[in-house]
Formats: sequence, C-alpha cells, structure tokens
Amino acid sequence: MKAMILAAGLGTRMRPLTDHCPKPLLDVAGKPLIVHHLERLAAAGIVEVVINVSYRADQILDALGDGRDFGVSIAWSREPTPLETGGGIRQALPMLGSAPFLLLNGDVWCDLDPTVLTLPTQDLAQLVLVDNPDHHPEGDFALDTEGRVHARGAPRLTYAGLALLDPALVADESPGAFVLAPLLRRAMAEGRVGGHHHRGSWVDVGTPERLAALDRRLRARQG
Repeated sequence: MKAMILAAGLGTRMRPLTDHCPKPLLDVAGKPLIVHHLERLAAAGIVEVVINVSYRADQILDALGDGRDFGVSIAWSREPTPLETGGGIRQALPMLGSAPFLLLNGDVWCDLDPTVLTLPTQDLAQLVLVDNPDHHPEGDFALDTEGRVHARGAPRLTYAGLALLDPALVADESPGAFVLAPLLRRAMAEGRVGGHHHRGSWVDVGTPERLAALDRRLRARQG
C-alpha cells in the first residue's frame, strides 16, 4: 500500500510561524512535523509515499530528499498553486496507482497504526474519526453501529485527517483545484464510506498554541 501526505497548504492559521517555514517542517519534539508521519509509515511497512507540495516547496524537498533517511521512498507532486485536497489527489493519481492508498493531512499528529484500516470492495473510503476536540465540538460526520459514515445524524465525530481511499473517488473529476469533502458526502449518500473510531492520541496541529502543546507533551514522553 502507498500513502499520500497532503503538504501543499499555505499554513495561514500557523502564521507567523509559517511566514518563512512551511508548516510540514515546523519542529515538534526535535523533528519536523512531517517526519513523524514518515517514521510512523515506515514502522508500519508503508514505504512508498507521495507528497504534494506548493508553498515553499523547495524547502520541503531539500529537507526530506528522496526519503531514504526516514526509511521511505518519496515521490513529489508539485503544484504551482495549491489544488486543494481533491485536486491535489487527482493530480497525484499517476504516482499512486489504482489500488487503495492511505491519505494523511500533513498538519495532524496521530498514534494510529494505519494497518488497522481496511476497505471493502464496494467502498470508496474508510475515514478515521475521533472524539470531537474542544475547538471543533460540532464534529463532521456520524458513525453508525455498523461502521458506516453519514453526513448527517448523531452522535457526531470529527474527521481526523486520515483515510484509506480508493482512487476511483476522484479519478473521474476534471483536473484542477477542488475539495474532497463533497465527493465524500456523495459517496456516503451511496453507502460507500466506512469509518474507524480512533480512541488514541490525535492532535490537529492547526495553531501555534496547539503546536506548542504537542511539543511539550512529546518532549515529556522523551524525558
């Protein structure tokens, strides 16, 4: 299985930290945030990784190279301007191939073992969902007792920024910038999205304050 890390965003919520440093390279417990992803993928045996880049792309390429220092092999999908989540995936499909792949938002930290995710033949996605954090109390989607995800309903959970996707979810879309969420909702309406409720550690590293809190927590573990 291959993985794709979304790393092309501008990092506007993280300013001023991202004025001169792309968000994936912000330091967390002594290493760039994105390196935590790469190390966890390598530990799970997922070594073929596609990363899309746009804002300060050269800094990210220079820092990570071909990935061998982290136990993976990186293929780079460069976007002159950010293509949003769906468009970025659509552009990278030739690198990802036709088999389901793991998708990770570059700005989350999670201790999930990605090998627990599965995608039945009829499904287009399995989403990782977490309990709603204080900064997002309304959640995103509902997960029923049979493990199916719905756009509406209760109780609601938050999308963790990790998923197992079938490339067919975006393959028929026209190239260009578009977001992934409407395609997921359409697939939910067709009954083709499952969910995994992750009850371990997860952080949306979306603000300098949450970045600092994660850094303190991980350094405390190291100590």
